[in-house]
Amino acid sequence: MAKALYATLEEEILSLKKERNAIILAHNYQVGEIQDVADLCADSLRLAQYAAKTDAKVILFCGVHFMAETASILCPDKMVLVPDLEAGCSLANMVSPQALQKWKEEHPGAVVVAYVNTSAAVKALSDYCCTSSNAVKVVQSIPEDKEILFIPDFFLGRYVQAQTGRKIHLWPGYCTIHARIKSEDIFKLRQEHPQAEFLMHPECGCLTGTMHLADRILSTEGIVNYVKESPAQEFIIATETGILHRLQKDNPAKIFYPAAKNAVCEHMKRNTLEKVSDSLEKLQYEVKVPKELADKARLPIERMMALV
Repeated sequence: MAKALYATLEEEILSLKKERNAIILAHNYQVGEIQDVADLCADSLRLAQYAAKTDAKVILFCGVHFMAETASILCPDKMVLVPDLEAGCSLANMVSPQALQKWKEEHPGAVVVAYVNTSAAVKALSDYCCTSSNAVKVVQSIPEDKEILFIPDFFLGRYVQAQTGRKIHLWPGYCTIHARIKSEDIFKLRQEHPQAEFLMHPECGCLTGTMHLADRILSTEGIVNYVKESPAQEFIIATETGILHRLQKDNPAKIFYPAAKNAVCEHMKRNTLEKVSDSLEKLQYEVKVPKELADKARLPIERMMALV
């Protein structure tokens, strides 16, 4: 398909999207230019729900690899594309299916709750998936006499443990991007902006010295929704900086301070408008989870989506 001449790259993408009968899904951590051309910009849970219901033939997933895998599992009849195959996840890489299988053997009969930031192969060995927005509900839905293994984010697991009072075995994984947010920076920002509300993502559990200062501990979508309703005019945001674009776009009169300016996910930022255009033009790069693996991974994902 020969490319026509367009005034802007955005116009070209919108035209290609129409020709391909495609939708563009973007995570809240994507660059602002991609968020602006997306059909939906949201967190992992909402994006998965949207993908499962779409009538489009092509789903271009602008996020990281495990998100595209989830869309492929839920939509086996769709073509799922990513702009860059190298857009992975440091947290997802912290647990392998082999390591999880060994852990399960050490705890026979235990229920495995896998954060959505995991590979399809790991999800296939799990009983439930969850996102940061519904992890507490997922754990609360499990019978109290069941032993729980939570993977791979130690800090999200510890937060869930505190909220539910359940005994949970925690995998020692963490998000390397959220780990860049330091307690001393939070203390300084709180002093500099005493009127600002402090909103923290639960993956920032490494900030043990400042968690008590948080006005709210929320998922990315929870942060977006809370800011819209809050009467506050200033906010300190402790998560990956990509979300600031959406927050500012939705709330132009409010002021946002990143908890750490270097909390930038290099994998999320691998995606660019140019790569989005190339992906739609050439129908590259497809993410297809093999049927046998997808069938095993679908149940824990569907359980996650049922608990919103």
